[in-house]
Amino acid sequence: MASSAQFCFFLFIFVSAAAVVSATDHIVGANKGWNPGVNYTLWANNQTFYVDDLISFRYQKNMYNVFEVNQTGYDNCTTEGAVGNWTSGKDFITLNEAKRYYFIGGNGQCFNGMKVSVLVHALPPPPSSSAALANSSSSAQRVHEVGRLMGLSANVVAAVFGAVMWFGSNLI
Repeated sequence: MASSAQFCFFLFIFVSAAAVVSATDHIVGANKGWNPGVNYTLWANNQTFYVDDLISFRYQKNMYNVFEVNQTGYDNCTTEGAVGNWTSGKDFITLNEAKRYYFIGGNGQCFNGMKVSVLVHALPPPPSSSAALANSSSSAQRVHEVGRLMGLSANVVAAVFGAVMWFGSNLI
């Protein structure tokens, strides 16, 4: 049976490891980048966007750009009333609200397919530790499940589980 000191150590390790969880950077068009003739609707449909994720546009500077527009601007390929304009060739945009975002290429490039719409979802609420632990039947399952819900890598979860097993076996 684990002592309260061992439990506190486990909790410290787990909370420390949780700090490595970060947002996802979605590179528009993947290896094709932000260029004419790419099916950005297909690309966007294969992504899941959450609040605080990044959307990155990679393109040849001085040749293309990116505008954030409303749905009318997206549908009609117009930049009138644009809420953002990027021109660096390596643009990182934080998706800070749960809503649909619309991005287009300016200078007529939207008509060549340079437009993408993404739906950003709110982050799911973090599981309460008691709820996550109550639904599991073994300590290994509990560690795996909590780690998965927190987005931790398998290596971090394995290291935490190994520490729990080490202390739990009274080898120290």
